[in-house]
Amino acid sequence: MATVMTDTTRLPGRYDLYVYYKVRAGAAAALAPRVRALQAALAGDHGVACQLKRRPETRDGLQTWMEIYPDVDDDFAAALDAAAARADLAALIEGPRRAEVFMDLIPCA
Repeated sequence: MATVMTDTTRLPGRYDLYVYYKVRAGAAAALAPRVRALQAALAGDHGVACQLKRRPETRDGLQTWMEIYPDVDDDFAAALDAAAARADLAALIEGPRRAEVFMDLIPCA
């Protein structure tokens, strides 16, 4: 499985990580417990409030799922990649897991 993040060295200290991917509708029931177990372990190990979401529609037999990891540090992406590999998520998803990173806006004074 390809890594979610390959270079977090340029990221500011803490950020929110959004990971999305496609899932065949028929594989959703098998994938959900794997992702939930992965997120429970990450929550315990890293104190992150994990979320799992999906788009409401199914297109061409595929659902879009998103894992959300708010307020994580630079070490988290590697831990997530390792956990996803151990859970063998790649066996149940279509295509790659893609990641987006967002950070909080600094308030104006």
